[in-house]
Amino acid sequence: MLRSLFALPLLLIAPLAHAQAIPADQAAIKSHVQFLASDSLRGREAGTRDYDVAAEYVASQMLRYGLTPGGENGTWFQAVNLAFYSPSGKGEVKLTRGKTTEPMIHGKDYLPSPVPSSPEFSVSGNLVFVGWGIVYPEGKRDDYRGLDVRGKIVVMMPGVPKGLPAEVTAHLSDDDQKARIAQSRGARGVLILESAANKKDFAFDMIVPYWEYQRTTWAAPDGKAHDVSPGAPVAAYISQAGAEKLFAGSRMKFADVLKAETTGGKMPTGNLVGSISITSKTRVRTAATRNVIGVLEGSDPALKNEYIVLSAHLDHVGVGDPVNGDRIYNGAMDNAVGTGSILEVAHAFQTSGKRPRRSVMFISLAAEEKGLIGSDYFVNYPTVPKSQLVANINLDMPILTYDVKDLVVQGGERSSIGPVVEQVAKAEGLAVVPDPTPEEMFFVRSDHYSFVKAGIPAVSVDTGPGGEGAVAQKKFLADNYHKPSDQIDLPFNWASAAQFVRVNYGVARILADADKRPSWNRGDFFGVTFDGFGAK
Repeated sequence: MLRSLFALPLLLIAPLAHAQAIPADQAAIKSHVQFLASDSLRGREAGTRDYDVAAEYVASQMLRYGLTPGGENGTWFQAVNLAFYSPSGKGEVKLTRGKTTEPMIHGKDYLPSPVPSSPEFSVSGNLVFVGWGIVYPEGKRDDYRGLDVRGKIVVMMPGVPKGLPAEVTAHLSDDDQKARIAQSRGARGVLILESAANKKDFAFDMIVPYWEYQRTTWAAPDGKAHDVSPGAPVAAYISQAGAEKLFAGSRMKFADVLKAETTGGKMPTGNLVGSISITSKTRVRTAATRNVIGVLEGSDPALKNEYIVLSAHLDHVGVGDPVNGDRIYNGAMDNAVGTGSILEVAHAFQTSGKRPRRSVMFISLAAEEKGLIGSDYFVNYPTVPKSQLVANINLDMPILTYDVKDLVVQGGERSSIGPVVEQVAKAEGLAVVPDPTPEEMFFVRSDHYSFVKAGIPAVSVDTGPGGEGAVAQKKFLADNYHKPSDQIDLPFNWASAAQFVRVNYGVARILADADKRPSWNRGDFFGVTFDGFGAK
């Protein structure tokens, strides 16, 4: 009897010892992922209680690792109001030439674009075709050159011409960014035309059944939904049939526009004959979520009011369609491991025993999956003066199922942050390599892009294609990305995860302790466009 009692603890100790064999630094990050990606949190969708529980966990870990609250009113949290919006009704578009008014037909000539900042939207004015509607000084391109669009409705093609750098292409292909340019030139509204490429890939009539789909932005503290260009919003999407009506009677022919698109020739621009009036309604509803913010105050009296920001999004996509009976989209790689990584960077600062000279801010961001919402809200309503945010290091879905040999640094070549990442990576035996898939436009698909658009030097650090990387990444994206199988039982390489943490700690440490603040490379497109430090 006694022998059996003594033997039982030995049987329990053996598997426990095996489970604890993982080194402490690896176990620390695994523990974060194991909790955040558990079924209990049901995929951490922003705006749900599940996400709120995850946010409380992150705040508790920030406290544990010696950070102080960096949110609102002395708390760990920054409230973010999500604004969900969609068209309400078909709207109305009328084209006028002289004394003749021609209504355009919903679903055949146009689809209204919802305007979240103006639920009751109305605009009218003369028409100006601006080609692609882009301004790119480095490429000596200004599609508004010689055109007066003040008080007018600009008409433009979607996308950009071929030959621009990948990151510039990704940025300027965004209709909202084009509308921002139009607004800066004094326009009052924007119409986007159906291009030859769009007609081939996803024709207008294929979009019509989905035109009422829901979009997401954020609401300002006054409750008004955010719009990138409220003074000149995208008001409608115009089919090729509708475009023929817009160009009728003008010296330019829409056929010549399509020819220039397909051949790469010079795109005609200029005034179109007539004017247009557009009215539309937008339904908006809101839901509350929050960013989690912790701060490690700097030690240097002259530098502690400058902040190096480490960010990772906390949310995933929640509960969805079942796959093999599983409806919970856990988001272990996307992005529990990124969140765990910034927490362990905070831990590394704590165990170093040496405070950084600059302050370091750690942000667990909401609603990245809904369109970089939490990060965009933060840079518009930062919890410290925006001028004090001097750099951003973002971690988003580093794929860590293999022995990492190199890193990809989105935006690294655009600021002084890139060389620092290379320096630290080299010390860890890792190379830094170019993005192997620039066509995926990852530069504009992660939260660092919000900091870029705020003029703050920013990078997103990711694992690279070296060694088994290309195969492992392709497998994850095909089999696990935004699927229930993105969970803790993936073959994580926790040694690579710990190394990834060391690299990002090293980068943050150097940036925080350097005499000079991080800066954009002189003349960089994004630095110049958004008036960033050092760019001009």
